[in-house]
Formats: sequence, C-alpha cells, structure tokens
Amino acid sequence: MASSASQSLPSKNNLIHVFWDEGMLKHDTGRGVFDTGMDPGFLDVLEKHPENSDRVKNMLSILKRGPISPFISWHHGRPAHISELLSFHTQEYVNELIEADRNGGKELCGGTFLNPGSWHAALLAAGTTLSAMKHIIDGHGNIAYALVRPPGHHAQPTQADGYCFLNNAGLAVQLALDGGCRKVVVLDIDVHYGNGTAEGFYHSDKVLTISLHMNHGSWGPSHPQGGTIEELGEGEGFGYNLNIPFPNGTGDKGYGYAMQHLVVPAIEKFEPDMMVLVVGQDSSAFDPNGRQCLTMEGYREIGQTIRGMANKYSNGRLLIVQEGGYHVTYSAYCLHATLEGVLNVSDPLLSDPIAYYPEDESFPTKVIDAIKKYQREVVPFLRDA
Repeated sequence: MASSASQSLPSKNNLIHVFWDEGMLKHDTGRGVFDTGMDPGFLDVLEKHPENSDRVKNMLSILKRGPISPFISWHHGRPAHISELLSFHTQEYVNELIEADRNGGKELCGGTFLNPGSWHAALLAAGTTLSAMKHIIDGHGNIAYALVRPPGHHAQPTQADGYCFLNNAGLAVQLALDGGCRKVVVLDIDVHYGNGTAEGFYHSDKVLTISLHMNHGSWGPSHPQGGTIEELGEGEGFGYNLNIPFPNGTGDKGYGYAMQHLVVPAIEKFEPDMMVLVVGQDSSAFDPNGRQCLTMEGYREIGQTIRGMANKYSNGRLLIVQEGGYHVTYSAYCLHATLEGVLNVSDPLLSDPIAYYPEDESFPTKVIDAIKKYQREVVPFLRDA
C-alpha cells in the first residue's frame, strides 16, 4: 500500500528521466530448465528463462502507475549505431553478433541466447542507455534511468556472458568520458560481479568500478573473472577496480555497512564528476538467481546514499542502468524503493509486501572489515581514507 504521508510535487531537479523502448520486449529467451533452454522431456511445466520480458513489464508498470509516477518523466529510446558500439567492444565481436543474428540466432554461452529479435533489442538497450547519458551530459536533467534489457554488465569487450550481449553501462561511461567528464564512478549492486564493465576499464584510472556481489567466483570461459578483492585493475588502473564479494545471506545491514565503510570513502577519495549506478534487484531476499537478502528498505538506503554522493561530487548528475532482477513481482517493488531513495522522499511511498527474513550481519561485517583492511594496505589512493 502507498504511504499516507503527503509528498510535495517534484521539482525540475527531482525528476527521474526514464528512457525506454517497447522493442526490448521482443528479446525472447525461451523456456526450459531455469536458464538452460533444455527440455528434459519429463516436466509438464517448463519455466520461462529468468531474463524474460515479464520482469521488465512489471518495472515499467510500477513506474507508470505506482506512487512514484509523478516523479517520472518518460523518454523514447533508440537503437545504437554499430559505430557507437566500438567505443567499448571490438569490431570482431560485433561482427560475431551480427553474423549470429543473420543466421537465425545462437547460444553464445551458457544461458545466453541470441534469438530472432534479440539483436535489435540489444541495440535498443545500448542506444537507450547512451541517450540517457547524453540527456544528462547535455544538461537536460540530472537523474536518468535506462530501463533496458537485455542486460549488459557481464558483456566484455570481446565476448558475451551471463545473458548480456552489449555492455550498456560501459558504453555510457565511455560516452561521458568522451563528452568531457574527468572521472566516473560505476557502483554495481547486481548480485553478480560486473565483470564486463570492470574488464572494459581495467587499465584506466579515470573510472572507478565498485562491485557489490555475492561471492560466486568464475563460472567458466565466458566469465573468467572471479570478482575477488585481489582483482584491482592493472597498470594505470591498479586500485580503481574495487570488488566487495559478500557471503551468502548478506542483507540490508551488511550492505549498509559496506556502503558506509567501503563505498562512500572510496567515492570521496576519487571525487568523480559523473556517477553511474548499475542496479540489479537479484540481490533481493526472494530472487531465484541470487542468495542475498536485501529488502526494499536496503535498496532505498542505497539509493539515498548514491544520491548524496552525486549531489556532493557530480553536481547531482546520476545515471541509473538496469541489469538483473528475476523475481517478477519483488524486483519491481525493489526498483521502486531504489528510486524513492534516489529521490530522497521524506517517507516511503510504497510499503514492503513480503519482506520477513531476519538478518544476522555479524559474519558479513567481519568480511567487510577484512576487505577494508586489505584495501587500505594495498590500494594507493585509499591508504589515507
């Protein structure tokens, strides 16, 4: 139910500019055993692939008809041009995707199906995210949200991974740098390591990538990165890739502790002039593809924190990019809560319908303290943080 507390009408600087295109719904990931596409022959009900259009339809509808709707300004997305993709991806990899589409589709890696309609949806996701970033750069609004699928943060410069074909956030970050931004922070709170974005800027000291994820490690050739604390970047980029691998079951208090003791100090030392929040609701307590325990309140607090950092360092400029989140209902609620936090509304607009898990933050706190100690010892720009 919506909060009974009255909310003031949004000001120009407290609108969220949402970029969206219906064509992204045409990416059909099929049915099978979870994300495999396999029909074993003995199941009467084959479930939809977790990255299906229903999850995004609910996100779309909650923003259009939920209590946050007065704070939303809607904008059309567009497909990316092939030339734009080359700011992050190699020509050889882009050619591989074009060829797979021309031949009717291909499973590029485990669970990642490029089917008829998928390539155009991927181009729309990339172009829509670029449009959202350009909207901010051009001064038309401070806060933009790219509501996109297929997701992108696992896509590396040379290969697909984890339901992702093109790295939407990575393309937007490069656009910001090319558009005059000096330094960009990417905070990724999807439950899985944002390996593709990290890989794209692994040698750069202009982009600070921070990933909060469950400690899942590598899952094969498409995802060779482990998301460990030792993966810090290379060359000029050493120390500018910060991984925070949480133990399973980390919830609101654990995430809040990490934001306070790891994320905020790093952003304060880095002093970015553009902020990017890569958001996945698969860190929630009810997601089938994650093992963490965030609730709406946890997402709301993360949104508030990142908005505060944007106000302090990037003149309020914040791009939010959609990634995972596979519980068809609760993902939409957690998105709503995240954006409430970004808006910094005085009272919650929407109450949590299902959160009930108790949280024991003692072990996650110990892990976070150990990560903090390691980073302060090893990362040059954090030694005095």
